[in-house]
Amino acid sequence: MSETTIEKKDFRKNGVRRLLFVAAAVFIATALLIESFLKLNEYFILLNYATRILGSVLVLGIYSQYRTASMKMPWIILILAFPVMGVVTYLLVGMDGMTKRMRKRFEAVDEVIFPMLDENEDVLEEFAGKDPAGASIAKYLKKYAFYPTYRNNEVKYYPKAEDALEAQLSAMSKAEQFIFMEYHAIEDKVAWSRIEAVLRERAKQGVEIRLFYDDIGSLFFIDNRQFIRKMQSMGIKCRVFNPVAADLGGKIFLNNRDHRKITVVDGKIGFTGGFNLADEYFNITHPYGMWRDTGIEIHGNSVKNFTAMFLEMWNAVSPFDADDADFSPYLSCEIPVDESKEDNCSFVTPYADSPMDKEQVGEEVYISMLNKAEHYCYFTSPYLIITDEMSHAMTLAAKRGIDVRIVTPGIPDKKLVYSVTRSFYHGLARCGVRIYEWTPGFTHAKMCVADDKMATCGTINLDYRSLYHHFENGCFLYGGKAVQDIKADFDRTFGECEEVTEVYHTGRSKSLRFGQLMLRLVAQLL
Repeated sequence: MSETTIEKKDFRKNGVRRLLFVAAAVFIATALLIESFLKLNEYFILLNYATRILGSVLVLGIYSQYRTASMKMPWIILILAFPVMGVVTYLLVGMDGMTKRMRKRFEAVDEVIFPMLDENEDVLEEFAGKDPAGASIAKYLKKYAFYPTYRNNEVKYYPKAEDALEAQLSAMSKAEQFIFMEYHAIEDKVAWSRIEAVLRERAKQGVEIRLFYDDIGSLFFIDNRQFIRKMQSMGIKCRVFNPVAADLGGKIFLNNRDHRKITVVDGKIGFTGGFNLADEYFNITHPYGMWRDTGIEIHGNSVKNFTAMFLEMWNAVSPFDADDADFSPYLSCEIPVDESKEDNCSFVTPYADSPMDKEQVGEEVYISMLNKAEHYCYFTSPYLIITDEMSHAMTLAAKRGIDVRIVTPGIPDKKLVYSVTRSFYHGLARCGVRIYEWTPGFTHAKMCVADDKMATCGTINLDYRSLYHHFENGCFLYGGKAVQDIKADFDRTFGECEEVTEVYHTGRSKSLRFGQLMLRLVAQLL
């Protein structure tokens, strides 16, 4: 019997219908606006001038924005080359889709949640005394992302998503108070059925369970109405981030998605990593060869940061559901940890990145690690569509003798995006950055490690979507066994890769360079 059940076919059909409806609506609206402008321009020379003036004003506005030139220039070129189409497209797609009402909701929640997190100034002082360079990243995360650093945490690294899932199921099965889960994609199939069984049993025991997922990420996997009804019948609270057809008037659905992957158990145990809750992430199915994903498990007070991330999203995104009146039951607990354990020497900072502010936290952490590395800095990411700032940081580090390496997939999940990824190889390779492609299949892990002492693991890809448009999360680790395990896993992974540095070190043909240039112009929308 085919793995695709009748129910799954219905889910895919429902998702395709909704996506096609929204895409058609946007296309028709854009086409009508462009057609109207073109027709009117034929008859009214003043309107033609007005369009060009508006385009010039938009170009000046875009140029003055506090954002990377890599994201400004494509819009400027489009508007100057095709004023009517460029102006209309930018107004519909390019402008910040977050509404003032949404920003106010986030700000209101943040004003309550963030003061409830520990200040931990003594921890930062201790960190600075041990390593000022590493501590400066933690200080940045506290000052600009508002997430404190913690000591005395147990951190375990999982080089396989399958092992992380087993650990997650075990921890959830012992939950006594609450389970919070926030994921970009959920597939109601084999892996989820195991999770669902645990959640159902815990809900019967009176454990509070909340499930939060992104609509686009789960669009082809589940039907919202059926899935939510099923969860509610088990006593599981469920919310969907940014339903596709919910707000055609705004533009939030076009660019801003919830890409986070977080599980919190009783506020004491936290999980994050690159994997969603769908079968392909655990190699139950193999659409792109073998799937490589990683994750971490944290025990300790730093889990409060994950709890705060979840509560922020849960309470900020829905104006129709009742919000929490009191966050203290979830954030006030103190967790005793055995300080004699080896891994407790580490400093741990779970952090989040949000398009609601003007701070690119994920990119700044990566760049900071590159700038502070003294020996090596390794990355793995499923996509490589980076800004000039990130590219400069990588190449400058390589030029000053740092061993900079990047691992990308050997088998792509999106061929167009893969072409854009490879378009960045030459500029990096010619400056000494080493490029590896993981030949067994698709690597979806998002990690960085430097100098055997600091690492990150989370959801943040090396692409515009992750770095600028999506809600993301990561965890900055300094010292401890987990960092050593991440480094060891990189060393093993290099042995499974094909190094393509020399292939892309040489020059490219003019036709290839032109094609890659055209792809770069639309890279931020991929």
